[in-house]
Amino acid sequence: MDVHSIPTTTHGRVLIRHATASGAHGLLVGFHGYMENAAIQLARLEAIPGAAAWTLLSVQVLHRFYRARSQEVIASWMTREDREDAIADNIAYVDNALRLVVSDARASIVHVGFSQGVAMAFRAALRGERSAAGVIAIAGDVPPELLADAACAFPPVLLVRGEADEWYTAAKLDADVAALHLRGVDVEVVVHPGGHESTPAVADAAGAWLTRIHYDESVRP
Repeated sequence: MDVHSIPTTTHGRVLIRHATASGAHGLLVGFHGYMENAAIQLARLEAIPGAAAWTLLSVQVLHRFYRARSQEVIASWMTREDREDAIADNIAYVDNALRLVVSDARASIVHVGFSQGVAMAFRAALRGERSAAGVIAIAGDVPPELLADAACAFPPVLLVRGEADEWYTAAKLDADVAALHLRGVDVEVVVHPGGHESTPAVADAAGAWLTRIHYDESVRP
């Protein structure tokens, strides 16, 4: 039996909420988790203090399906089948989405991932056509192939874990922190009293971190 991976054209959905405050800072790009959709991640972005000063772009995964016994559309980023092809397709998809809203080459872009979306946030930030000013990773680990690639230049990273998270464990967080420190990456860690979720405390931490990195970017010569 021969197995072939066939390229084709498909369409994805993204949600955009333009900055409503004066002095816009840039773009927050959201990547939702497994069995979620772009609306869920957009709500997470909107909950971040100071989000009104950012344009929000929430990317819905290409592989959509229905939640069991309902009409709610949800999605999954990828499976292990034809993994490398799926990664390349997803990065190209995000690049196309960014072209909708980014016209200034100097615009700050921060990728925000939750759970399964964390891996895509890192891949888009490091291997997409536009460089990123930062990555906020909530309840998900750094893709090992990026840590193993010496050519990958990581931007500042915020890693967030819930104390009761059984998937993104303390051991996984510690391993990510150690690996990023070895690469000389600016890493900040937040551990909140929750589980595999994004809580108001997480939103507050993300807002404070964004304020810090935006200030750093603005004063950099």
